[in-house]
Amino acid sequence: MTIRVLRTELRRSVAPWAGAVVLTSALAFLYLVDGAWWRGSAAWTAQWTSLALWTRGLLFYLWPLTVGLGALQGLRDHRCRMTELLTSTPRPARHRAAALTGATALTLAAAFALLVLVGAVQVIAGSGYPHLGWLPVSLVGALFLVAGAVLGMGAGRALPSALTPPALAMGAFVFTALLQSTLGRTETTTADGYPATEPNRLSLLSPAVQEVRDVLVTLSVPVHVGQTVWLLGMAATGFALLVAATPRARLTALVPVVAGAALALLVLPSDPRRMYVVDEAAAELVCDGPVCVSRAHQARLAGLVGPGEEALRLLRGALGDRAPVSVREDTAVLPDGTVPRWSRTTVLFDFDDDVVAAASTDRELTRALVAKGMVPGCAPAGWSRFGRETFARTAAVGWVLGDLRALPGSGPASMRHEADAEARPVWKELTALPRAEQLSRIEAMRAAAFSCEGDAFDALTGGADR
Repeated sequence: MTIRVLRTELRRSVAPWAGAVVLTSALAFLYLVDGAWWRGSAAWTAQWTSLALWTRGLLFYLWPLTVGLGALQGLRDHRCRMTELLTSTPRPARHRAAALTGATALTLAAAFALLVLVGAVQVIAGSGYPHLGWLPVSLVGALFLVAGAVLGMGAGRALPSALTPPALAMGAFVFTALLQSTLGRTETTTADGYPATEPNRLSLLSPAVQEVRDVLVTLSVPVHVGQTVWLLGMAATGFALLVAATPRARLTALVPVVAGAALALLVLPSDPRRMYVVDEAAAELVCDGPVCVSRAHQARLAGLVGPGEEALRLLRGALGDRAPVSVREDTAVLPDGTVPRWSRTTVLFDFDDDVVAAASTDRELTRALVAKGMVPGCAPAGWSRFGRETFARTAAVGWVLGDLRALPGSGPASMRHEADAEARPVWKELTALPRAEQLSRIEAMRAAAFSCEGDAFDALTGGADR
């Protein structure tokens, strides 16, 4: 296919419009809708892996759109009543199909690359952890758009009707929605008895990915390989339908997509923990004294050292030899519904934890780290909790610092007032007790808080003795 032929196809096909629609609609969605992709350490412009996964998430609606636009392109010869004329020319049908699919593939790949480039400029300008592990995620995303468009073209050529493009687009959307919900999720129960759902192998046939919640999570290599096999089969079927001239040839053209799906399901992992995996290189710890963060957040280490060391000093002054001796970012990625396990010797924190994320000054960050060292929190992964645990944390931090205040990230004013109203009487009573009794109650509270068994606030009040 020469440059001249490609240029001609770009002028007379809907390929440039398809690329423009993909790019503009994706950017409009990202910038006009205030969603989770703008928040936390896993924002789409914060890290390379987050950028790749959030842009892949947009394929939930971009992929059905490209399938429909491809079908519209596949109707071109039928709309112009040129089918018989083209079949009578000596030029092989595969040459015409290659020109058509090449132009569409070029524009869609360029549109997706520009979308990624918009986010990449902001990642580079920020403090993103540089690596190339995100590239396969984005490359497979671009391949999804190209394969979907080629399949749509073939279907449009095989079923030349004005209803084909909208029907295919809607069918692709329903297919994606089902794979992201009922067909692609398996109901289960966590080891702690909480109900949860997990992605299964079928969900990986979807162009979209699950919501990005942790910057350290990425897709595994078997997922990339399996999805590539599936997409190559899809593209082969679309191309075969474009050149097929008989009903039998059209039926035979379906073999690649079926075989691709079957082979992909053999390659794709069935265990959710082998689908979305921790990027070990990004999770590697980088330390400055007793304060450590993951390599993905290395740029934030300098601002954490001072508050972290101050938090350890305050905890040591309050707890003595029972105090933690280090501060470390928690790099464990737990399945939804799993109750966390904490260490008494290390203050484990997450940059996206409400208390830590809301700290805007060094003083507030110190207070947040003290809170994590006293009552780290027992809400199952993916859940949020406000109640007696929050009251215990507020009172315990007030005991360490000698000053009771609402913690950063305690929620709206009504929740802060409730926490203060519940914690203040307990704090006053606690500080009025003899030192030995204070330490006894604090130790009982920490035992309940770190084991996630019992009521930490009840232990702080003295339980039945109160």
